[in-house]
Amino acid sequence: MKSLTVRIARSSARHPWRAIVGWLVFVVLCLAAGGAVGMNSARTADYRVGEAGRAEAVATEGHLERRSAEQVLISARSGALDTEAARSAVRDLTARMERLTEVAEVAAPVPSADGRILMVEVALKGEERDAKDKVDALTAQTAAVQRTHPELLLQETGSPSISKGVDEQRGDDLALSEKITLPVTLLTLLLVFGSLTMAAVPLLLALSSIAAAVVVVDDHTVMRAGVVALLAGEDGIEIVGEAGDGRAALELVERHDPDVALVDLRMPVLDGVRTTTEIVARHPRTRVLILTTYDTDADIERGVEAGAIGYLLKDTTREQLVDAIRAAARGETVLAPRVAQKLVARLRRPVQEALTARETDVLGAVADGLTNAEIGRRLVISEATVKTHLLRLFAKLDVNDRTRAVVVAMERGLLRRP
Repeated sequence: MKSLTVRIARSSARHPWRAIVGWLVFVVLCLAAGGAVGMNSARTADYRVGEAGRAEAVATEGHLERRSAEQVLISARSGALDTEAARSAVRDLTARMERLTEVAEVAAPVPSADGRILMVEVALKGEERDAKDKVDALTAQTAAVQRTHPELLLQETGSPSISKGVDEQRGDDLALSEKITLPVTLLTLLLVFGSLTMAAVPLLLALSSIAAAVVVVDDHTVMRAGVVALLAGEDGIEIVGEAGDGRAALELVERHDPDVALVDLRMPVLDGVRTTTEIVARHPRTRVLILTTYDTDADIERGVEAGAIGYLLKDTTREQLVDAIRAAARGETVLAPRVAQKLVARLRRPVQEALTARETDVLGAVADGLTNAEIGRRLVISEATVKTHLLRLFAKLDVNDRTRAVVVAMERGLLRRP
C-alpha cells in the first residue's frame, strides 16, 4: 500500500495517541496563524464592485449618494384616515426624530394616491452599512408616537430596520444550528471512532476554541469600533454584538446571552450603572466588566455596588483587556491597578464624618470660586462663620487648603459638579 492517505491511516491506527498529539499540534498552529493574520473590518466602499459599484462611487464623489432612510407609514386602524389626527402624529414624530443625534433630516409627509396613508421619511447620518446599529432609537420614537395616538396605526420600515431584522434572524438560526450540530457531531464521531473517549477529543478542541462571547457597549462610536478591532483577531473571544446605549445593551444581552458585557460608565438613555444592575438581575450568567475613563472613588463604588465583576480604565493595554475578559468569563474579579489602589486606600482610610448641609453649601460656593465674603453674602452668614465651616471641612477631608478640599470632595462623591 503506497498511497499516502492509506499509510497515514495505518500509522494513526497503530499509534492513536501520537495521532491525537499531531492533531492538537495542527489545531494550535492553525489558531496561531489565524491570530497572526488578523482581520480588517469592511467599509461601505469595499462593497462597491463591478459597474454598479463604480456608479455608486461616482455618485458619492458628486454628493449624490443614496442615504440610509426609514419610512414611517401612518394610517387609520379602520375606515378613512383622520387628517387632523394624522397631522398631529406627523408633528409629534417629526419633533421626536429631529432631536435624535442619529437623524440627518426628516422629510415632509407624503400622502398616498387614495389619501389613506401618510409616509414620513427619516434620513440617517453616517455610512449605509452602519445604519442598522442606529435604527433602535428611531423605532423607539415611532413606538412612543404610536402610544400617544392609539387611534392610528404607525408602521416603520426601511433598509436599516430590514437589515437589522435579517441579522437577528441569522443570529437565531446560527444559535439553533449550534444546538443541533453538537449532538450530531458527537454521534458522527462516535460512529467513526467507535469510542466515546476518542470521539470527545476533537469535539472538546472545537468547543474550547471560543472561550468568551462578548458584547461591547459604548456611546462613542470610534471608541467602540476601536475595542472591537482590538479584540477581532483574538483567539477565544467572539464579539456577538455592539450597542451605543444601555437600553440597546439589554436587548443584546437578552438576545445573545453573552459571557461578558464590556460596558462604559457614562452613556445616554441608560447609564452604565443602571445597565449593570439590570444585566446582573436579569442575566446572572453574564459578567459585566466596566471599561471607562472615570476613576473617582464615587464612580468606582457605584460600578462595583451595581454588580460589575471588574473595573478597567480606557488606558488599558490590549493584552490586559484580553486577559481581563477571559478572567471575567471564568468568574474572576478584575480591577485596573489604579482602581485597586483606590479601593485599598478607601478601605484603609478611617471612617469619615459626613458633611452637614451647610458645609456642603460652603464647599459648593468654594468650588464656584467665591471668596469668604462672597460666600457669606450668598448664604447670609458672617465671614467668621464661613471660616469656621471651612476649618471643619479641612479637618473632615484631611486637607490644608480650599482647592484640595474641593478636589477630595469630588473624588469621594461628596460634591457633584455639572
